[in-house]
Amino acid sequence: MPKLTSLLRILLLVSFTVFASATKDQFSPVVASALTANTTPFLGTDGQQHLVYELVITNTNVITATLNKISVLDASDPGKVIATFEGDALLARLRPALAPPVETATIEQSSTRLFLIDIALPGNAAIPSRLIHRFDLLGGPSPAPQPAQPLSYVAAPIQVSRALRVIGPPLKGNLWVATNGCCGAGSVHRGAGLAVNGGIYFAQRFAIDWMQMDDGGRFVRGDASDVHNYTSYGSEIIAVADGTVVETENNLDDQTPGKLPAPKTITIENVDGNHVILELGGGVYAFYAHMIKGSVAVHEGQQVKRGQLLGKLGNSGNTSAPHLHFQLMDGPSSLAAQGLPYEIDSFALAGEVPRAQFDAAPGVEGDWSEGFATKPSPRQKEYPLDLNVVNF
Repeated sequence: MPKLTSLLRILLLVSFTVFASATKDQFSPVVASALTANTTPFLGTDGQQHLVYELVITNTNVITATLNKISVLDASDPGKVIATFEGDALLARLRPALAPPVETATIEQSSTRLFLIDIALPGNAAIPSRLIHRFDLLGGPSPAPQPAQPLSYVAAPIQVSRALRVIGPPLKGNLWVATNGCCGAGSVHRGAGLAVNGGIYFAQRFAIDWMQMDDGGRFVRGDASDVHNYTSYGSEIIAVADGTVVETENNLDDQTPGKLPAPKTITIENVDGNHVILELGGGVYAFYAHMIKGSVAVHEGQQVKRGQLLGKLGNSGNTSAPHLHFQLMDGPSSLAAQGLPYEIDSFALAGEVPRAQFDAAPGVEGDWSEGFATKPSPRQKEYPLDLNVVNF
C-alpha cells in the first residue's frame, strides 16, 4: 500500500482530533435500547397523536443504580424535549422484566427493567423522525467499584415510522365499548409483554376487548354466569380489510363468565380460544379471538373481503366475559409478534364509560349509560381509546 503523504496524514490527524473531541466518551453504567426499531404515531379520539413503545434498561455496574428521570428528545435537536418521566410517572412505567410495576426506581447489579413509554402530543404537533432518550440517574461512575454519582447521558435511539394502517371496523352495530384499550401503562393489554421464542413481544400493545351494551347501557341482563345473557354474545365478527386467512381454531368450548379460567387449564395452544388470523399484506396481520365453537366461517388459505363474516363473538379461551379481542401485529403469531397501531376509517364516538365507576366495579353488571353522548360524534381515521363507546 502506498505511503500517505505528509499533508494527507496531517489532515487525517486533524479530522480525527476534531471527531474525538466532538464525541467524547462517557462511561454509562446503565445501558438502554428500544425494544422495537421504530414507533408509529396515531391519532386518538382525544384529538392527540400518541406514541407508544418500550425501552430495555440494564445496569451493567456492580453499584446499584437509581433512575431519577427519563426524557424523550428530538434526536436531531437534543435540546428539544418531547416528554419527561420522573417520580410517580416514571415508577408507573417501570417493570422488572415482565413482572408488575416496581416500588422504587433502583436497578441492582446485572438487573434489567422494561420502561413503557406512552406520549400524547397535540394533533397538529410536528413529530421528529427520530427520538433519543436522556437518562438522569445515580450510578457507578467507573467500571471499578465506587460510590454512586449523578450521571446524565443519552441512549436508545428509535425511528418514527409513518407506515400507519387504516382499517375498517371488526364488528357491526352500535354501543361497542373499547375495554382494556390503549394507552395507559396500567392497562391489561399495554403491560402484557411475553417472552416467546427467545424474544420479548408486546403483541397486545394496541389490543382492544370489544364489548357491546344494549340501549339501556347494560353489558349483561339476568344471570351473569350465562354467556347467552350478554349483549355481545353471538355478534358477527367481520374482516377489517381484504386479506388471506393464515390460521384458525374452531373447536374450543365457551368458558363460564364471571371469572378467568384456572391458570393450569390455559396453554399456549388454547389461550386465544377460537380465533382467526388474517394476513393483510405489507407485513401486517389482524387477530380476532374468543369466538363461539363451530362459528368460524373461514378456513386457512381462503381469500376474504373487507366486511366478510369471519365468525361469531363468544367466550372461549382465557376470558372472563364474552368479548372480541382484536389487534394488529407484525407477524402471523398472536403471541410472538409486536402489536401495531392503526386507525379506523369511519365510526361515531357515542360517549365513554365512566372510568372511576368501571375501575371500582367487581364485574360488568349494572347500568353504564351515564357515559352515553347526547349526540354521537362522527370520526374518521382515529383510534378508539380505552372505554370509548363506539357506533360502527
